[in-house]
Amino acid sequence: MGKNYEKPSITVDMVIFTFDENTLKVLLIKRNIEPSKGGWSLPGGFVQINESLEDSAKRILHEKTGVKDIYLEQLYTFGDPDRDSRGRVITVSYFALINPQKLEFSSPVVSEAQWFVVKRIPTLAFDHKKILDYAIQRLRWKFEYTPVAFSLLPKKFALSELQNIYEIVLDKKFDKRNFTKKLLSLNILKEEGRKTDVSHRPPMLYSLKKDTGEIMEIV
Repeated sequence: MGKNYEKPSITVDMVIFTFDENTLKVLLIKRNIEPSKGGWSLPGGFVQINESLEDSAKRILHEKTGVKDIYLEQLYTFGDPDRDSRGRVITVSYFALINPQKLEFSSPVVSEAQWFVVKRIPTLAFDHKKILDYAIQRLRWKFEYTPVAFSLLPKKFALSELQNIYEIVLDKKFDKRNFTKKLLSLNILKEEGRKTDVSHRPPMLYSLKKDTGEIMEIV
């Protein structure tokens, strides 16, 4: 009744961002198999026959980096026929933005996982540079219209710290007065008193209100 069709393989690849040492970084792993053995790639792997995509992404991330219990958001599906030299492989990409202080590597292959500054990444295997570039664009969109940037800050923060994160991720400069005025006008911040462990005029510290909406025009 039916013909025998070739079946493509499905993989998941994850773009994990963090903000550390005053710069945006992405998590990469060193490959220990061909193709591109010894090179760098995004954490990823093949989906098992009995797994959902999300379960597969969480399993592979934990197996390859030791990282678990982090929020992953589906990014995009990449299916160029020639993207993988091993055969017809379609990948579903995910991305996340996490605070590095909450990340503890616990995998036996932890030495093969490393943070790279996004502007200074090595050559990546497959089409992972294309996936990374797309993830950066999605991240910038989320910074403009959602409060996701606050997940990278301590519970109490100065507006200068928040502005710095926006400037790094969006790769642009903001006028300090206009930035402050816009953020305060959104009524999403709560004053927490002034910072005390500085010698100069202490800045006001803020926290994000709990009832903040999901979508807003931040910048």
